[in-house]
Amino acid sequence: MFGFTFLSLPFLYASLVSLLVSLAAHPLINLPMLLGKNPDGSFPIWAIVMFSPFLYFVRLFSMLRRFSNREESYSEICEGIYVGGWPSSPDKLPPGDPAIVDRTCEFPRASHSAGNAYFCVPTWDTESPQPSEIEMAVL
Repeated sequence: MFGFTFLSLPFLYASLVSLLVSLAAHPLINLPMLLGKNPDGSFPIWAIVMFSPFLYFVRLFSMLRRFSNREESYSEICEGIYVGGWPSSPDKLPPGDPAIVDRTCEFPRASHSAGNAYFCVPTWDTESPQPSEIEMAVL
């Protein structure tokens, strides 16, 4: 098959997915909904299958970085308001019953946060939500 071996196909697929994601993340395009994240924080099966090389790579990278860096999973910026990363376990959530505003487009909603109020505003790491989306999250 034109010099391709069977083992090179997964790498070709991962490369094409990475190209598609990098194009969608470009500031002029800014298309986080490409990954298909639902408002409830879940991913449809088609998105998991299609973007699995990217989705699982960023989860693995995030876990490795969290274990090696040992930084806090959240910081209190003023009384009762916390900013933090993706909560990988229940002990990584702020105290009390926090409402979660999920700004990630690549991570699913953590299953242990199912009892908390939740609002999903999928954005790329280098972008910010629109003012109207921020207002909806506050309400």
